[in-house]
Formats: sequence, C-alpha cells, structure tokens
Amino acid sequence: MTSSNSVSEARSVSPLGTLSTVFWTTGPTEEKAAAPYVMVYSLGNGRDGREAGEEAMRAAIEGMGLTVGGPVIDASQESGVDAHLLVEAQRAVLTLPFIKVQCSVPAEWEAAANKLGHAYLICSVRPWPEVAPGEPVTEEQLRSFFDGEEPLAGGAHVVLPVRRLQG
Repeated sequence: MTSSNSVSEARSVSPLGTLSTVFWTTGPTEEKAAAPYVMVYSLGNGRDGREAGEEAMRAAIEGMGLTVGGPVIDASQESGVDAHLLVEAQRAVLTLPFIKVQCSVPAEWEAAANKLGHAYLICSVRPWPEVAPGEPVTEEQLRSFFDGEEPLAGGAHVVLPVRRLQG
C-alpha cells in the first residue's frame, strides 16, 4: 500500500476542503496483470462543512466531463475528459481542473501503469477524513472505505492513459 498525499492544507478555506490522493495496485493474478489505481478524495474539512464539500466535489467532477455513479469512462476514447496523468521515474503528476498533484509512487504501481498504458482514476464524492495526508494507508483502511458501497456509486471512474516524457 502507499501513503496518501495532501494537495494543500490551505484548501480548507475552499468548499472542497483538503484534497488528497492515494495510489495502490491490485494483483497480479493468473488471469490479470497488476492494475494501478489512484483515488482523489477530500478530507471533508471545507469551509462550509462536509455536505457542502460533497456537493462541491460532485460539481467539480461533473465540470471535468464525468458523471458521478456513471459508467467507467475511457479517457483515451472520450476527448471531453479533462484529466491527465504523467508517470516517470517513480513519480506521478495528476492534473485535474481542481487539483494538480506531483508525488512519488511505488515501483510496482509505476510498472503496472507503464505495462497497461493506463491507470484507474477514482474521484470520490464521499470524504475520507480518517486517513491523514502523508500517512500510510493499509489494505484494511482501503477496503473499509469501499465497504458496503456500490463500487461505482460514490464517485466517477476513469481509465486514464499514462503519458511519459518524450525522450
């Protein structure tokens, strides 16, 4: 598992609050290659409270051309999705209209992303205040976050192409 990454503590003056990301992989299994995931979520500490933060996140997600609770979108096929992911030298740069984060990623995450040519992006509407930015995230914490929830209902899901530096 990996640690979460905070975008900015100053975001708490925004309705979105402090935004964070977490990167992880699943697999590999005999049938499937390892799959890289990245999730963007709020700590729910925005200036107008948790509910307003959820609505602000929903609006931000919809503003980038996605639907909360909708189908998984393949950004390589949908030109209207405003999301970009650059992966190079165990670093990832994720750029969305409401967040830009550059952080270290585990070697296995980078290898999976490069092998598949994409990563699975989840933009969660539901805040996750229990996970402090910069702290390790365990498998149990991640499972607990998704426990009891229809996997596609709590956010937008995108297959996001991995870009690399030209060289």
